[in-house]
Amino acid sequence: MRSFTIPTHYRSDLIGRLKAFRKAQDPKKKDLSPTVLDLGPVRFVFARHFGFCYGVENAIEISYKALEENLARRIFLLSQMIHNPAVNDDLTSRGMRFIQDTHGQMLMDWSELKADDIVIIPAFGTTLETEAKLKTLGIDPLKYNTTCPFVEKVWNRGAQLGTQDYTVVIHGKAAHEETRATFSHTAKGAPAVIVKDMAEAQELGRIILGEVPLERFAQLFDKRCTPDFDPAKNLQRIGVVNQTTMLATETQAIADHLKQVMAKKYGDDDLKQHFADTRDTLCYATNDNQDATNELLKAEADLALVVGGYNSSNTSHLVELLEHKFPTYFIKDETEILSAATIQHFNYPAHKLETTNDWLPSFDFAQDGRPITIILTSGASCPDTLLDRVMLKVLGFVEGVKDPVEVVEALVQ
Repeated sequence: MRSFTIPTHYRSDLIGRLKAFRKAQDPKKKDLSPTVLDLGPVRFVFARHFGFCYGVENAIEISYKALEENLARRIFLLSQMIHNPAVNDDLTSRGMRFIQDTHGQMLMDWSELKADDIVIIPAFGTTLETEAKLKTLGIDPLKYNTTCPFVEKVWNRGAQLGTQDYTVVIHGKAAHEETRATFSHTAKGAPAVIVKDMAEAQELGRIILGEVPLERFAQLFDKRCTPDFDPAKNLQRIGVVNQTTMLATETQAIADHLKQVMAKKYGDDDLKQHFADTRDTLCYATNDNQDATNELLKAEADLALVVGGYNSSNTSHLVELLEHKFPTYFIKDETEILSAATIQHFNYPAHKLETTNDWLPSFDFAQDGRPITIILTSGASCPDTLLDRVMLKVLGFVEGVKDPVEVVEALVQ
């Protein structure tokens, strides 16, 4: 897999070395066991996979290349290039402006753009309608297109399903940029419907089986299906694709459930005529990060810190996995750690910041040798440098810790 040129301030001197060490040891990613950094009174447990993925590094490289190549031109980001405030803030500090917010609402008028302006498409991609709008303004939307190749893979699979007369069921969050883009590209050649979770997939299954009236489809999916969608006709042949940052296990479970529904209705012998196998649209990075996080659940730890943008879907799913076992705090960076007694963190389901006291345990390490054990990981759009800063902030609250530089050096040697 190719390497990317990204600014050095996103590269980590500590955790980055641990990741490189594990990669050299296990290039085929067969060992998902976590990495333990023993600092005496504190131990950090790192997932085997976390942080920038291929698509994010690709997007960052293209964005900074656009800055270098267009010093005299105005550069706009269609929307947040990735879901991480540190990266987006750095780009805007260099003169870039956002055209839309993450929900597609305009932050400026299209008329403000000129034909010689540069517009960067985010890693999530964009809709065909937005591409067409930029072209009418004389702007090439693909010149600096940072759309993740794995998102484009989903679009290609959706297009293929359309040529085979399948309806595409998209597992995703309807308001998310990637799902809006995938829906737009899919709708060009196939009927499509968006389901957000297993509960909706089960309801769709009941509609297919005739267990509930067809009118139920309009009640649930009217705003999330292609125009003139006919459930009586368009649900006879289906295939499932996903927003690449969803829980991979949930996407697979939804596909398996709908496959069983179609087998029940049409029989196993005729199943291939009614259900398309699409498991190859699952993103490798999402799979790797989630598999590595599941491996963390085997560890013994006092708490977990998950670092990433609050609107990062893939990060929220890591939180969802870890909070089944550990007190888990979703933070954007080290500034959320207010003190050894107080932490500010994001409640993703409620979409609000919360403050928790007594979050960091205090043990007498000298007396009983009991270290504080903290799981530390991040989403696919989070720079490793932020994890360095979070780790160092925590270490500043504990007496007698070993020098992390020396410990990392000893470990990789």
